[in-house]
This record gives sequence, structure tokens and C-alpha cells, in this order.
Amino acid sequence: MFPFEYESKKITPKIEKKERYNVVSFDAPYNSEVEEANKIIIYEYLAQKPVSNLIFLHGIGNGHIPYLMWFAEKFQKYRINTYFLILPYHLNRAPSNWKGGEPFYSASPKKCVIRFHQAVIDVRRTIDYIQMNSNLPISIMGFSFGGMISTLSMAVDKRIKKGILAFTGGNWRWINWYSPYTESVRLEYKTQKNEMGCYSEEYCIKLRGTPEKEILKFKNIGDIFKHPVGCYHYDPMAFAKFVDQKVLMFSGLFDKVINKKSSDSLFKMLKNSKRIYIPSGHKSSYFFRKFIAFKSKEFILKE
Repeated sequence: MFPFEYESKKITPKIEKKERYNVVSFDAPYNSEVEEANKIIIYEYLAQKPVSNLIFLHGIGNGHIPYLMWFAEKFQKYRINTYFLILPYHLNRAPSNWKGGEPFYSASPKKCVIRFHQAVIDVRRTIDYIQMNSNLPISIMGFSFGGMISTLSMAVDKRIKKGILAFTGGNWRWINWYSPYTESVRLEYKTQKNEMGCYSEEYCIKLRGTPEKEILKFKNIGDIFKHPVGCYHYDPMAFAKFVDQKVLMFSGLFDKVINKKSSDSLFKMLKNSKRIYIPSGHKSSYFFRKFIAFKSKEFILKE
């Protein structure tokens, strides 16, 4: 059984109605290391006379979630039902003293595979929930870490018809060793190593080989999990090979959180994709939110 698979039981949602959206919660089909994460929580923005559905995924950290919800409100006005999924280990799916997403910062592939694919399962269960009430097409949009989970989700679940990947990337070398947000991961490598003995970028390069060549060997998704280097088992770059849906990708020209080499690594693996460069960094991309929302709307609604 692959780590993104789950037992598809009947969903019995609890729905709390708010003025502009509903808060939907139901049981996750896994047992998390954190009790709070065992409930899937979705902010449901239902449109009047909807023409499409969209699952929206935020990045790591609680701080940016409120302003990313602006996109859900905008898409709702575009007649797109938007399901803003709170990823595991964030907000009310984590202890109250967490900054959000801490378990995803790990040098251990074994731990990351479980946690990343729990997020993929959450996406798939969100699709199950949507299809209880709607037969309209389903797209997915993810920012940063959310874009990584979106890539994995599109590879394993073809109920997703289109994808929008914003300010995201693949190839863990460029993320773990160069992103300013992963200093704690680098410290863990250097002080503890991981189960594969990895402790430096040089060791990482030797262990992983040339990712493009390794991924070329994968004939199906199952082959990813046969690879002896566990980093491939949750690398968006590896899963991108099996994304055949249409994809729109936004990349920041001055993004240091997801640098150009990481962004390029992911884009080159996508079969059916278009890329738009934004003259911004990672966080400053928010100043271009109206343009990003408009282009995303065009992409989602285009036949």
C-alpha cells in the first residue's frame, strides 16, 4: 500500500456556517502523531451559480494563511467554488503554541514521506467531499509548500483536471541546502545525520546521483518508492513526471525561498505546462495577487 492511499469511508462532515464561508471538518483516515491533525478542516467558499471547483493549498507557516484566503474570496466571486484546505500541523490542526508546519521541517525521509503524504490524503479526501455535492470539474492551486503537495496530488489522483503551481519547486538539494527557511533542517543534517547517513550537501549529491537521470528510470509511480534514496519518495520533481494534467506555473524572478534551480527542476519535469514569471520575491508576490488571480481564473475556466 502506497503512503498516499487510504480507506475511503463515508464522510460525515460537521459544517459551521459563517457569513462568507463555511468551516467544514471531518475525520482524517490516518492517525497522526499530533492529535489535532486528525481532523481535516476546510474553509468552503461556495459561489453563486458555480462553474468549477478549486482546492487551494497554502504554504508552511500560519502567518500567511489569512492573506492567502483573499484568493478564495476572489475565486468565489469568479463563480469558482473554492475549498481552502488547512494542511496538517497548521492553525487548529496543531498545538496552539506552534508557528505552523513544524513536522515538515525534517532531515529524515522516513518522517517526511509520512507527513507529506498525509497532506496528499487530505487533498484526496477533500475531493471525496466535493464530489458528494458537485460534479463540476476540480482544479488545484498551491503556493510554495502547497504547490509541492499539489504536484504530488495531481500525480496520484486524476480526478484533478488542472493545476496551478505558485512560487514552488522540486529537487530537495536546492531547497534543503539553500532556502533561508530550512536552516533547522541543515542543522539537523550536520548534528544528527539522517537514516541514510546524510550530513552535507556533498553527501547529498553523491547519494542522490543526477535526479533527472534517476527520475527518467521511473516507469510508474510505484517505481518512485522502490528507489533506495528516500528523498525521491516525496520530491515534487519525481512526481511531476506523472502529472499529465494542464499546469500553469508562477515563478518569482527574485525568489530566494524557492530558488530558480529548484523552480526550474520542477518545471522541466512537467509535460503540459505554461510558466509566467513574476518580478517579485517569495513573500512580495502578494503585491501581484490580482494579476495572479486573474490569470488563474482564465486558466481554470478555459475550455
